[in-house]
Amino acid sequence: MALARTMVHRDLLRVFALTLVWLFAIPAATLVFTEYALRSQDAAFLQSVEKRIAGDARLSAADKAEATGFYRSHPLSTACDATAPEDRNFHDKVCSPYSMQWQFHWADRAALWTIGLGAALLVAALVLGALAFANRGLRYASFVAGWRLMTVSSALEVVLQSAMLVWLSFWLTAYFWQSYYIKLIALAGIAAGAAVFYAIYTLFKKLPSGNEIEGELIAQADAPRLWERVRQLAGRVKTAPPDQIVAGIDTNFFVTEAPCEVQGRALKGRTLFVSVPLLRVLDQAEADAVLAHELAHLGGGDTRSSAALGPKLLQFDQYTWKMRSGGLTIVAHYLLRLYRMIFAFALARDSREREYRADRVAAGLTAPHAIVQSLIKISAYASYRNDVEHQLFAQNRQHDGALGIAGFVADGLPPYARSEAFIEAMKTADVPHPYDTHPPLLERMRNVGHHVPEAAYGAIVATVPQASWADEIETAHAIEQRLWGAYEQRFVQNHELSLAYRYEPATEEERAVVLRHFPPVGFALKGGNRIDVSYAGLQTTADGGAFIAWDEVKGLTYKDSSFGDTLVVTHHDKGMLGARTTKVKLAGLGKQKDNFKAAAGQYWQRHQIMRARQQQAQD
Repeated sequence: MALARTMVHRDLLRVFALTLVWLFAIPAATLVFTEYALRSQDAAFLQSVEKRIAGDARLSAADKAEATGFYRSHPLSTACDATAPEDRNFHDKVCSPYSMQWQFHWADRAALWTIGLGAALLVAALVLGALAFANRGLRYASFVAGWRLMTVSSALEVVLQSAMLVWLSFWLTAYFWQSYYIKLIALAGIAAGAAVFYAIYTLFKKLPSGNEIEGELIAQADAPRLWERVRQLAGRVKTAPPDQIVAGIDTNFFVTEAPCEVQGRALKGRTLFVSVPLLRVLDQAEADAVLAHELAHLGGGDTRSSAALGPKLLQFDQYTWKMRSGGLTIVAHYLLRLYRMIFAFALARDSREREYRADRVAAGLTAPHAIVQSLIKISAYASYRNDVEHQLFAQNRQHDGALGIAGFVADGLPPYARSEAFIEAMKTADVPHPYDTHPPLLERMRNVGHHVPEAAYGAIVATVPQASWADEIETAHAIEQRLWGAYEQRFVQNHELSLAYRYEPATEEERAVVLRHFPPVGFALKGGNRIDVSYAGLQTTADGGAFIAWDEVKGLTYKDSSFGDTLVVTHHDKGMLGARTTKVKLAGLGKQKDNFKAAAGQYWQRHQIMRARQQQAQD
């Protein structure tokens, strides 16, 4: 726990530091540059004017003193702010619209305003986060206010900083070297334009907020006793029973009042999810404790607040991570992320309090030992199933046919509970839940006043229930078969894709796997030439038909040119003047460019991952 807290604090500090960098780097650089330029111009202008006044024989000594005094009290940098009638001539001559002085003045002001806006947003993120900590009733309102403020203001930050970057791309070189570079300005302009479009488009785009549950509905006719028991427990908790019960094979139980979807069917109202595999390892008293715990969340209003807040959290998260992938939009990403992290801490603290309260309700309605034993069994089952799936996924051969994960777990759980590794695993095991951060097992035991020594965990987990609620669901077996079948099919597909990244390949069987996911891809070039990308490397028919194996490649750089694009391959070994490179001409690639870049990058990445895994295996 201490290590986890340290890592969380370290991550928070890192995000805070990156927020400061990305929020203030461009406007601070603009401010430093404009202030330097304005002060330098003030000094140069005053020196030039004083020299001219001093050498003007037409002026008397008094006139010279008066003129010198005026320009000393009116630096060039103040011309754009000079609004008094007597200063109008000075203003119009020096600060005409779009002049150099006019641009530097407003760039300086824009930098100050942007820094002020960034500071205000940082304070707002901290204040709104503090409100979420201080009062649960204010949590929804504070997040809605923060959501609107942060998303709109972050888009404004992107617009302002993008404009500054384009301005700097011209004036930095023009001021210091009296020259400017069209390509640099164009690159900055394209990046800025893309960032502004992406930020505004994402701001107004309706992001998905689906909540799909993998499972099947349990009709009342298929489990009348279970439905009746749920109603009885709901009555004792003094809350309305769920509108639907969904059975699945995930290793958790939960309730939600958020709109959700099951097998393409939209559900509204109160939904209770039950895990059939977990119901099989819990006796009915232990399962009653779990059901009472979940119904307590309904009675306490936890699911109501989650239903209101959940979709907004999801949309905010999606917006935050989209702002990371839009180039210059990253200037706003870390501010959004910092606010979300602060809010997450408040939610986590509230989640622990809700879990403690629900545990106490369940213990009061059933028995303290029932809720504790259910927690031990659920933790053990989830931990062991994770180990089984991890071992299956780690195997370096293809899986043929059904995996039988459910059978592996059911048969292996009792022996596992009697093993030496079991207690160590249980010390760090969590009770899985899709919506909340659950407190550690020992703390939950203390909360309900029933402690079970670690030595007794194994016997509890190995005890086979005499009767379970799974036995009361007529469709339970069929539901499990269908869900496990679909789950294992996805598992096998993902495992084979993983093998395609692991294999060199060294055999024909391995080669067939790699080729299924990484078949050769060819691209036509000018003059009847072509370039092929394969798991082995790059093969071109131009320049004598060179082949470059991925093992030779240290880096890839794609260079656009009006005379024909070029792929620059950097090799691991050294040449005469540094790293050795090979230039692969790609004239005529045309509209295939993006597809080629994606294929070359993906196939090279596959090779790197494969070599890295081989190195790990040797170590």
